[in-house]
Amino acid sequence: MNSVSADGLRAVSGTDASESERVEQWGGLRLDAFDPKAFRTNAEIAVSKLERYLADSSIRGLTLTDPEILLEKARALMAEPEGRLGGLDEHRLGEILDLYIRTGIQVHSPGYMGRQFSGVVPLAGVVDFVSSVVNQPSSFYEAGQLPRVAECLMADELNRFIGWPQGRFAMITTSGGSLANLTAMLAARNDKLPRFWSEGAFALSGQPRPAIAVGEDAHYSVHRAAGILGIGDDQIVVLPCNGRRQIDIAAVQPTLQAAEDRGLKVFCLVASAGTTSIGAFDSLGELAAIAHARDIWLHVDGTHGASLLVSDALRHKLEGIEDVDSLAWDAHKMMFVPAMCTLLFYKNKEKSYGAFVQEASYVFEKAPDVVTEFDSAEQNFECTKRPMIMGLWVLWALYGPRLFAEKIEYLCQLTGKAHAVLEDEPEFAALHEPEANILCFRYVPSNLPHHRLGDFQVAIRNRIRKEGRFFISKVDIEGLAALRVVMMNHRIHIGHFQALLREIRTVGQSILKEWAAAASENEWAFGACRQPERLRTSV
Repeated sequence: MNSVSADGLRAVSGTDASESERVEQWGGLRLDAFDPKAFRTNAEIAVSKLERYLADSSIRGLTLTDPEILLEKARALMAEPEGRLGGLDEHRLGEILDLYIRTGIQVHSPGYMGRQFSGVVPLAGVVDFVSSVVNQPSSFYEAGQLPRVAECLMADELNRFIGWPQGRFAMITTSGGSLANLTAMLAARNDKLPRFWSEGAFALSGQPRPAIAVGEDAHYSVHRAAGILGIGDDQIVVLPCNGRRQIDIAAVQPTLQAAEDRGLKVFCLVASAGTTSIGAFDSLGELAAIAHARDIWLHVDGTHGASLLVSDALRHKLEGIEDVDSLAWDAHKMMFVPAMCTLLFYKNKEKSYGAFVQEASYVFEKAPDVVTEFDSAEQNFECTKRPMIMGLWVLWALYGPRLFAEKIEYLCQLTGKAHAVLEDEPEFAALHEPEANILCFRYVPSNLPHHRLGDFQVAIRNRIRKEGRFFISKVDIEGLAALRVVMMNHRIHIGHFQALLREIRTVGQSILKEWAAAASENEWAFGACRQPERLRTSV
């Protein structure tokens, strides 16, 4: 491409030159899509729609649309397929954004109580918007200077709540908790089984088989990570849970010894700080003492619950965190920033380099200097990754930790109040006392056939999702389905939860009447599968 002067670049970007002149200036390349004025127009359209979206405090759940209908709607909004560049169509852009917003989970609505990702602090979304445009990948200092510095600053800030010696720990960011768990478990394997990386499983010929110990309620990403690491299902040692769905400390030593007796070498134990199912917190200090006595790496999946560390009132839930070897912490959950933003902490900085051992001259420097000391790519699976720390750092810089602590404390208190409401409802059964902001329960009316208890909860969840006012989730507790709410939105108050219970009761009774009518007409037996609910046919 021919070089272009500053005046020529201004002409291409502006309106002084004709369309044909601008195209000719760049050898035929169309630059309409790169025009800064068009950018401003696009941004103003988006900001206007998002402002209305954020201002809407109505109770709404999820508009679950038939995928074929949505596919056709989206296809109709696409440019002509003849290979020509479509010009800026502000009306079409508005329709696309409306469709995007309308068909997503309404995370800022009081009706949203279903998942662990949250509505974001709007400023964090603005910073993420800037990050998307300036596009500075953040594994290397030369590519993302401020993001790399911000990551170091946030590491020090958050470590104040963990308590590791300054300068001896490490923190990296990863795209999600699943990748953080995998990376930490890989570091653990290479630390405890140092020949595995270079020689693979053959290095262990004649030795005990490597194994990982996990709690019954460990997140499925931990089991996936084990498979990726070459640890088969038979080498996953499941630690029993107690009545609070925590790892049962009394059962840990006997279970580990039984694994050793059958030829397994447990090199990593994965504990939870806020399980996905009910939000339970394992006893980290006690597990650390057991793990280290057996030369086992203790990793904590704190993707949900680690954020409680920033609260003076709730930090005790993670007592013993200073004794663990690594910690995964999702900021896009309880720190209310856009996904993905996961923080992976290592107690020992040197061991943070153990997950990956390799050379790549095009990115890694053999002679480190003051710049490369700020690189993190040797500790990351990702080479190119988003500057995910920026939203969190900007919020922390402007508001400090109280912004997060106050919201987290409110959500946990709200969940406690919801539990108290359930205790006073004779037809509802709370399945645990919440430790954070997750609460599981069942609707058990007197006219419900006992053998349909689990099916009934799933049917309620599906019907409520279909109705579109509330969005809740479900989970199996001891093999039986239960309803699950996750309080992630400070707009929710106890009245919204009471309204949800009323809707559950109404929907549940309607389902029971339908089941009874179908059975009496001999169209459906109670044990038969029901036809799936039809989804919405318009958007």
